[in-house]
Amino acid sequence: MTSTFPVLVCDDSLIARKQVVRFFKKHDDFVISQAQNGQEAMDLLRQQEFGLLCLDLTMPVMDGLAVLANLKAEQIHLHTVVISADIQPEMKQRVADYGVLGFIEKPFNDEDFSAVLHKFGIR
Repeated sequence: MTSTFPVLVCDDSLIARKQVVRFFKKHDDFVISQAQNGQEAMDLLRQQEFGLLCLDLTMPVMDGLAVLANLKAEQIHLHTVVISADIQPEMKQRVADYGVLGFIEKPFNDEDFSAVLHKFGIR
């Protein structure tokens, strides 16, 4: 990657957002924006283009599944990685049904992120 790559990190947990941001800051080619709930994420996604959305599922105001539904309805296309402690097979299937290719279980490590980004051809 030779230019900057915009990433939106959406999680209601400041600690979780910081962990994700810390991973991306190790690489100069990412520009990171943050949202603390799905509504904030949708507002940002309507205003500017992002190459990657890192999305929690359980949040106040608008949860991750509602964000995925809105992305589909509004035809906003971007790579999406779900980061969640909800590892039930049914939830993973619901997320996959929205076309999400990456699911990272909390807690996660840098290798988890690197593997998913590599899958997308981002890193």
